[in-house]
Amino acid sequence: MAKYTGPTCKLCRREKTKLFLKGDRCLTDRCALNRRSYPPGEHGRRRVKETDYLLQLREKQKARRVYGVMEKQFRKYYEEAQRRKGMTGENLMKILESRLDNLVYRAGFATSRRHARQLVSHGHITVDGRKVNIPSYLVKPGQVIAVSERSKNIPSIKEASQSSQREPVDWLSSDRKNLVATLVDEPQGVCVDVPIKEEMIVELYSR
Repeated sequence: MAKYTGPTCKLCRREKTKLFLKGDRCLTDRCALNRRSYPPGEHGRRRVKETDYLLQLREKQKARRVYGVMEKQFRKYYEEAQRRKGMTGENLMKILESRLDNLVYRAGFATSRRHARQLVSHGHITVDGRKVNIPSYLVKPGQVIAVSERSKNIPSIKEASQSSQREPVDWLSSDRKNLVATLVDEPQGVCVDVPIKEEMIVELYSR
């Protein structure tokens, strides 16, 4: 499975906004963007002409990086969003928000989406009582997500559930004490940590 293995904070600096790739740490003074708000590289401080294509590309890259999705998989999500009824952009965001690793993060069981992907990959998460180790698994409304019994005492999970500063969303019911969450409905009025203009992503792929 392909994944990004480079410096995480460089991605935030490239997009010139906090992507919360390190969870609540991004809210502290330790965030690299607070110290160096310009893009990385020797030409990072150079003024760049912001064309429509560049703005659309940056919006797509921002969405990819927030959810930790590689280009090929992101394109498949877009094609799936096109096939569904309704607005393509909204459908795309619903698909991204329905990923298991994202819901584990939203439920407060992990400090970041990267941490959530690791928990899922290592078999610490169950869906409807069955172990699922695929971070991209798309959870359906009514399904129950939980930390397995043998994993509830893992320090990083306990720390995340006790210290998470994330705002709850209406479509996800989370019990952080018992480490259980239920997707009660499709993600509606998607509340993402980073504002994403999904219509610009649609414009980019429609070129």
